[in-house]
Amino acid sequence: MAITLTEKAATHVKNYIAKRGKGVGLRLAVRTTGCSGLAYVLEFADTTNEGDMAFESHGVRVFVDPKSLAYIDGTELDYAREGLNEGFKFNNPNVKDACGCGESFNV
Repeated sequence: MAITLTEKAATHVKNYIAKRGKGVGLRLAVRTTGCSGLAYVLEFADTTNEGDMAFESHGVRVFVDPKSLAYIDGTELDYAREGLNEGFKFNNPNVKDACGCGESFNV
C-alpha cells in the first residue's frame, strides 16, 4: 500500500510549504460527489490526524485516511503544466471510469 509523488510534484509541494511557512505534508482523500461518484480532495496538512496512514515520497509526507486509501492505493501524484493550465494529476490504477469533465471517477 502506497501513495507516491513524482519528483516534480514533490518539489512543488516542498516549495509551497516553505512559502506558507508551516505544514507537515500533504493530505489526500476522496469524497462522494460528481457524475462518476468520487472526487479527490487535496490539501496541505498542518497536523496529522489520528488514524492517518503516512507515506513519504521524495521527502514529502502524504497523509491518507484509511477509508480513502481503499480507493487511491497505488496512486502517483504528478504536477504538470499543459498549455496555460497547471496542477496536480492523479495517476490512479484503481480508476475504472471517469466523467468527461475530469472532476470525478469511480472504481
